[in-house]
Amino acid sequence: MSFEVSKSDGVTLIEVEGQLIVGNRQELKQQVLEQLEDGDRKFVIDFAETGYIDSSGLGVLVSLSKKIREQGGELRLSSLNEDLRTLFELTKLDTLFRIADDKEQALEGF
Repeated sequence: MSFEVSKSDGVTLIEVEGQLIVGNRQELKQQVLEQLEDGDRKFVIDFAETGYIDSSGLGVLVSLSKKIREQGGELRLSSLNEDLRTLFELTKLDTLFRIADDKEQALEGF
């Protein structure tokens, strides 16, 4: 997994490439927590280049969402493929996250 971090109009955009799994979830968590400590409160994680997220990856997203909300911020997800969208629906995590079809839609109205 690799990820690219950029900022647009006060929103931190993290584009994840590859799989979000037990072996690399800490990298993503560390990156988001550093941005949160720097004062960022609006996050979009884009999964356009992600094919698979395991249970530990889902767990880290839930953990990050909680921590960001505690700081008065919001975490949005975008560009989930059909399999990932189904995973979020089956686990009811689609009710926890605001999920956009693409990163542009996720950035709107932030």
